[in-house]
Amino acid sequence: MARFVRWAALTAATALLVTGCSSGSDGGSDSKGEETGSGTPSAGSTDSGAPLPASLTSQKLDWDGCEATEDSAAPGGDWQCATLKVPLDWAEPEGETIGIALIRAKATGDDRIGSLLFNFGGPGGSGVSMMPYYSTTASKLHERYDLVSFDPRGVAASEGVRCRGDKEIQAAETVDATPDTAAEETAFFKDAGDFGKGCAKSAGKLMAHVSTTDTARDMDLMRQVLGDKKMHYFGISYGTELGGVYAHLFPENVGRLVLDAVVDPSADTVDHAKNQARGFQRALNNYLKSTGQDPEEGTRKIADLLERIDANPLPTPSERKLTQTLAVTGIVLPLYSESSWPTLTSALEAAEAGDGSELLTLADGYNERDTTGSYGTTTHSQRVISCLDAKQRPTVEETKKLLPEFEKISPVFGTFLGWDTAGWCHDWPVPGQHDSPEVSAPGAEPVLVVGNTGDPATPYEGARKMADELGKDVGVVLTWKGEGHGAYGSGSDCVDSTVDDYLLSGTVPKDGKVCS
Repeated sequence: MARFVRWAALTAATALLVTGCSSGSDGGSDSKGEETGSGTPSAGSTDSGAPLPASLTSQKLDWDGCEATEDSAAPGGDWQCATLKVPLDWAEPEGETIGIALIRAKATGDDRIGSLLFNFGGPGGSGVSMMPYYSTTASKLHERYDLVSFDPRGVAASEGVRCRGDKEIQAAETVDATPDTAAEETAFFKDAGDFGKGCAKSAGKLMAHVSTTDTARDMDLMRQVLGDKKMHYFGISYGTELGGVYAHLFPENVGRLVLDAVVDPSADTVDHAKNQARGFQRALNNYLKSTGQDPEEGTRKIADLLERIDANPLPTPSERKLTQTLAVTGIVLPLYSESSWPTLTSALEAAEAGDGSELLTLADGYNERDTTGSYGTTTHSQRVISCLDAKQRPTVEETKKLLPEFEKISPVFGTFLGWDTAGWCHDWPVPGQHDSPEVSAPGAEPVLVVGNTGDPATPYEGARKMADELGKDVGVVLTWKGEGHGAYGSGSDCVDSTVDDYLLSGTVPKDGKVCS
């Protein structure tokens, strides 16, 4: 079972191993001579308001070459990796510490502004793995910023969590994520409970300290150790929630923040699932229109196909079969990008003809399964983080009452996402922290919030809600009438130039600007 919230980390190679730990970054100024991300940083504080110990704020990062993994070559070139020491528990900053893996490439030009920190989504995506892939998109920004990213706590090289082994993951693929019988329901919730137990065994005491708030505090320490007065940040998908939480905790440290593909901060677990059902159905409708089909008829045809697969999983050339759950996952992946729509057409045609191999390949791509049968751990970290964040735990009875509404929102994705609200954090070993994250940031500098009207995973409406919750004169909305998950670097010169102007010269667009 995978919750559909991840972004471009889906296409990244496996995470790079991180070594070492060097001096903070040098100062810089923008073209107007203003110091925007340099000089002596503020000392920072704990959640109780006490100053952070010098052992944290004065640490020196030992930047060195990034090592290769078994599955991925080292990025080479100008990429450097290091490890930042942060408290395991931010309530005890002088206590036990853990390591946060960082990657950077220094600014290529002479007129350096400072560091630009990226989070590519998830939660659970590896920034260390993704940053080199994204650097081409961010090449203009790279001229004046050090490009920096990291693996958040509980992710990949930063104390990454693995909740079950490859054989257990493959076996769990046979569990029906939309149970129709009492036996399927029992298996569904047993699998969910077993997953949580596996996470607890892997994460240990870290399990209670991987929240978005914990990571936001890590980011502010990161800012200080990198030598930046202000936090310049680019958050995508879940990274927008992380950026909003950071702005709430440290409004005085907000520099230039871009939030692209925005998670609705006002949504609880159920509302978030409904938002995703709407978003993916909207993207599916747009896909069907592009192929000349009536969206309602096309949706019903796909829903009928999924019902047949539920009853009789489709064969593939391998010994594995395409289940309904894998088929839904396979349909989801190409909806993240309009350029992948032809792939979806081919996979659906093959499935209609009784061949599940193409949809299975797409599902494997989403689930990070390689040709050897090894799986990535992004969804493990994703679940550990999101279940610590979210307090709401719908019961089986509550979920069943919600299912008709979910199915009405989306006959293809609704039932899956409805059941997910009950199964995702079922019998979770630690309680959640809040119903929805607090992102109000009174007094912060303007934050650029970018929404895409065709975004499947984080529907467009979340952008305005994020801006409203950030507060008056803080959230500034930029709209792109496009398709796919995220707007920057997706083909709109209007979006790219507006974001570049904001990050490079501090030019804030008019709230409500539209790029069509």
